[in-house]
Amino acid sequence: MTGTRYLVHGVFWPPPPPPEAAAGGGVGPSPYLRLQAPDGTFREVTLDAGTHLGFRLAAEGKHCLGHHVVHGPAHRDHVLCARRAPAVRGHQCERCFVVDDSRLIHDFHRGGRVPPGLRSYLMQPHWLYVATFANGASKVGTAAELRKWQRLAEQGAVAASFVAHAADGRVVRILEDLVTREAGLPQQVRSAAKAAALASPAPAGWLSGHNAAVAASARGVVSRSGAEGFQVVEESWSRPELAGPLCSVSRRHPYPHALAAGSHGFTITSLCGSFALAAIDGTELEFVVDLGRLKGRSIELGQYSSEVPAVQEALF
Repeated sequence: MTGTRYLVHGVFWPPPPPPEAAAGGGVGPSPYLRLQAPDGTFREVTLDAGTHLGFRLAAEGKHCLGHHVVHGPAHRDHVLCARRAPAVRGHQCERCFVVDDSRLIHDFHRGGRVPPGLRSYLMQPHWLYVATFANGASKVGTAAELRKWQRLAEQGAVAASFVAHAADGRVVRILEDLVTREAGLPQQVRSAAKAAALASPAPAGWLSGHNAAVAASARGVVSRSGAEGFQVVEESWSRPELAGPLCSVSRRHPYPHALAAGSHGFTITSLCGSFALAAIDGTELEFVVDLGRLKGRSIELGQYSSEVPAVQEALF
């Protein structure tokens, strides 16, 4: 509805269909942009290929997206920020940051205390993976059993491999730190670097081979660790089909407008994580748009279009 100010919570990827549904031709639910209305209800804007997304920035700055209370492996409450306060730590105000269960995860394996619900979540099986992005930059990371596929889909991985299956979240984070220390793999790759890489991705075959080599190195590290409570695995992650065109080598350009202000509108042709390959009306060029930059911002939806770059030749 045009005129409603929505608070953007980000791009989400639902889980893939079960094997029996996939075998029957099921493609599963589509990724979507999650929007919070002023009354606290949510709207999901599908981001399929062919979707025209038009919006204008309705306010300056970013606002708090609330916090989570974790009750178990598959149950958590998302508590909205009552004041819709400005974000001061990532996408949270100071109060929501302090009471968010998620912030305690990172010290659990070092003996940090956590509430019972979060402990239940952390004691489920976890996976250790190596993800590779469009320029070959790779990272080591962890995923809970129930979010094994989604975790990588939402990060915008181009290729990924699972290297270990751990009994719980404590063991997997010990392995993660070990791989960082021994193999030199970071645990984060900046969003801006991922977007820049997708503007000129490396060949798919090279990226797959590079990921396999880095994953093999990580397996070697954990195999020699002497740690207990995990199994080394060799399993490739299946990238969503919608990401294919964006991850392939073709002519495209970084989106020329900042998503902090103004009006924008484009047609999505591919999506990898929160990064879209999009076409602007009035030009045959395609652009890489980081929709993650909208997270925490207020927008109004409508029939808006992005301004065509004044000197298109400068983009080549």
